[in-house]
Amino acid sequence: MTEFNNRVFGCAVVKAINSNYNADFSGQPRTLPSGTVYATDKAFKYTVKNYLKDVYSNDYVLYFKRLKSEFTPDDLSGAYERKFATKVKDDPLEVISKNLLSCIDVRLFGSTFAPKGDGIKNKNVSLHGPVQINHGVNIWKENNIYSEQIMSPFRNPGDTDSEDKQATTLGRQSRLEEGHYLHHFSINPQNLKDIVALAANGAQTLSDEDIIKFKEAMRRGVTWYDSASKVGCENEMLVWVQLKENSKNVLPNFTSLIDLKPEKDNGKCVYDFSKLTAELLKISSDIEFVEIYYNKQTVMVINLPNKENVTENDI
Repeated sequence: MTEFNNRVFGCAVVKAINSNYNADFSGQPRTLPSGTVYATDKAFKYTVKNYLKDVYSNDYVLYFKRLKSEFTPDDLSGAYERKFATKVKDDPLEVISKNLLSCIDVRLFGSTFAPKGDGIKNKNVSLHGPVQINHGVNIWKENNIYSEQIMSPFRNPGDTDSEDKQATTLGRQSRLEEGHYLHHFSINPQNLKDIVALAANGAQTLSDEDIIKFKEAMRRGVTWYDSASKVGCENEMLVWVQLKENSKNVLPNFTSLIDLKPEKDNGKCVYDFSKLTAELLKISSDIEFVEIYYNKQTVMVINLPNKENVTENDI
């Protein structure tokens, strides 16, 4: 496998229509103190890992909920031991590190490996992942959240005092009318160098093949994943700015560089790249290429960078 050594900056946009992309523990779409709807980085990472697990089954995803035969979730040491057919307490740290790096999600996002259990001492490993993803902020002009009552086909057998104890139970669900969540991300392969050097011989590092799969999962993972609350959520856009291998430049958060116009054009969302284009012009000699993937049926992009090393693709 060819090692991937370039740094990358970009963003992924998730569209939610009458949906709840990332609920809080009360079932409401998450909001900042200002009232702006947002989603955690974990919500987006989950869809990426779920896509990789389903589509690339030969690339193992370690940090993903799996049930044991008792229908209870695995713990960390149990997940490790089931995958690698060895005991955590018996493996030296360099072997644990090598095993962890054989999992594609660890090579991408890193790992805080702190297992618990009988006889497990001093087996903690911290891997700083190359891929860092920010919280997604709704950049649409409105943050309209609504709730509606739903009825269960069953009554609550514990409801013994209510006059409606023979009736079926009622619940509520909350949705965002329309949202466009922008997640900024960056990739720095150097983050893995030290741990790969310390791991046992044969430890994997981030490869070109990993990046191809990751990019695909970032473009399709949300649309691929389906649930009652996430119906209406889909990948809308991915912007990928890859720097040349020896570049030391950095780019600011893309949340401040890409504007979503408040009015649509023939039903299409209009994304204005003028601020990003200005930033890219400052470091144009350090840019290897720019790729922009978007749903051309529902999205327009304007004020793009110079076409020489920019490609537009359907998501």
